[in-house]
Amino acid sequence: MLTMKTRLLLTATAIMVVMASCAPGVVRQGEVGVKRKFGRLSEHTYGPGMYFYNPVFAKFIKAPIRTNNLEVFLNLPSREGLTIQSEISILYRIDDAALPKIITEVGVNYEEDMILPVFRSAAADISARFIAQDMHTAKRATIEQAIQERMVEVLEDRGFVIESVLMKSIRMPAGLSRAIEDKLTADQEAQRMEFVLQREEMEAKRRRIEAEGKRDAQKIIAEGLTKEIIELRSLETLSDLATSPSTKIIISDGKTPYFISASPEGGQ
Repeated sequence: MLTMKTRLLLTATAIMVVMASCAPGVVRQGEVGVKRKFGRLSEHTYGPGMYFYNPVFAKFIKAPIRTNNLEVFLNLPSREGLTIQSEISILYRIDDAALPKIITEVGVNYEEDMILPVFRSAAADISARFIAQDMHTAKRATIEQAIQERMVEVLEDRGFVIESVLMKSIRMPAGLSRAIEDKLTADQEAQRMEFVLQREEMEAKRRRIEAEGKRDAQKIIAEGLTKEIIELRSLETLSDLATSPSTKIIISDGKTPYFISASPEGGQ
């Protein structure tokens, strides 16, 4: 019969043997892990923490699930047949639940084997629809969006999330950049002149409307001045003069009065 001391010694030995046959797998923040045992991947993924596995029979595979910035230098074709040197950033991440699927179908080198080939194909196809000048204007955002959408069509179901495609720098062939800048300057000057012409046209229209309004007002007044109204106004004027305290000399032909004011003392 084993003594208590012997039992403790055997238990400690067994624990040491188990621990010696196991290796720790540490998954950090922003990572996800999966175990491969006897060549088969488990469907369960492991979040941040420490996990033990037997390195003889199993392997612990980790991958980042945070946003990754994949920078690519690429020669892009334009619609007119030019070659545009570009530096492009692909912001992507993987779906943590899809890691077993990604490793099974693509492998651990998924950037080289999947993301970059899809990107190069999408970028070349989309950029060939635009002229070189478009990459220097607001249409650059349209090109970026189109490339991203094409990548999403292919990669979303494979477990990849394409967050953004950014054209960081564009380098045109010699002489083309200056020509594009001159054209943009000319376009801006033409737009400025068009604005000036529109403003002058609006001002001329305002003046015509104002003149037409004055003309119509004078016409209405002239049409309203009948003979009877003029005679009535003349009588009202004579009545006002008669009641006025100042001395006046009134000359009238019986129709239209004319008067000369005199001072209260009788002076001219």
